[in-house]
Amino acid sequence: MKFTKMHGLGNDYVYVNCLKEKLKNPSAVARFVSDRHFGIGSDGLILINPSQRADFEMEMYNADGSRGEMCGNGIRCVAKYVYDYGLTDKTHISVETLAGIKNLDLTLEDGKAVLIKVDMGKPELEAGKIPVVTKHLSEKVIDMPIDVDGIGYRMTCISMGNPHAVVFVEDVKGLEIEKIGPGFENHESFPRRINTEFVRVCDRKTVEMRVWERGSGETMACGTGACAAAAACILNGLTENEVTVKLLGGDLLIKWDREANKMYMTGPALVVYDGEIDISDIK
Repeated sequence: MKFTKMHGLGNDYVYVNCLKEKLKNPSAVARFVSDRHFGIGSDGLILINPSQRADFEMEMYNADGSRGEMCGNGIRCVAKYVYDYGLTDKTHISVETLAGIKNLDLTLEDGKAVLIKVDMGKPELEAGKIPVVTKHLSEKVIDMPIDVDGIGYRMTCISMGNPHAVVFVEDVKGLEIEKIGPGFENHESFPRRINTEFVRVCDRKTVEMRVWERGSGETMACGTGACAAAAACILNGLTENEVTVKLLGGDLLIKWDREANKMYMTGPALVVYDGEIDISDIK
């Protein structure tokens, strides 16, 4: 299998051009290639497919082989791949995902895509659509209490095509996320598990964040999570509508156009290397 390893702010995936390659069991392949000791090493696997509804389709798998609806950093890398590798000459493209069709604008430098702006769509706030188990599925989960492993937290929950719980903390850097993250991910309140963002507000235009992603653990960055974090900050009156989200892997600029009710994410995408790996023994 020929592949390209790419990352958006350290959120790394193995990309396969499935206009040329065909995979029989992508879930098993995802588990194999994601292993950082015996595989390639990544947060998951992303297949670039043809689409009947958009320019391309992004088929995403987490490191544990589970299918993901959407990945903000991943979709920026898809845009860079299809332009840099000559699958399109357009600088405005559409990509089909399980979370709907996303539109992306590419900024070029020396003939390569270096910065990508993604229309991430509207943040979904109704509990039943995220989903979060509450008394009323139509209510918004804003600053709501939750008990995780005997400790009380307050969360704001949002779907950006995949489910997120945003928790505000005073110390992001010293957070024992490896201990706390799994408790949130597998909590009974989240029937499809949850991605959890731990956020500290620096000022009205800047926040810092660490993320525990379902199926992958802590990652260097999460695009949909950054959008959810920004939305949670805005909903709780903590920031302006445009926020720089500082992640372990770098910064993303997130803007919530409240009039159009759309989130926009702007950030980089990079190629690490191209390679080829034997997957003939994977069943």
